[in-house]
Amino acid sequence: MKHDFTNVKNIYIVCGKTDMRKGIDGLATLIQDSFELDPYSDSIFLFCGLNKDRKMFVF
Repeated sequence: MKHDFTNVKNIYIVCGKTDMRKGIDGLATLIQDSFELDPYSDSIFLFCGLNKDRKMFVF
């Protein structure tokens, strides 16, 4: 599955380890509450998980 990210306005890298068990709804809430950003904007958010087999998650 390929995505074209060439027209994305912003890319945010969240530093530190994020509990990926939060799921997509929990990560969206984290973006809204902690960073005061709109998770549905034209942006990509990268998270680093606790396990080494799940390094990055693109939202």
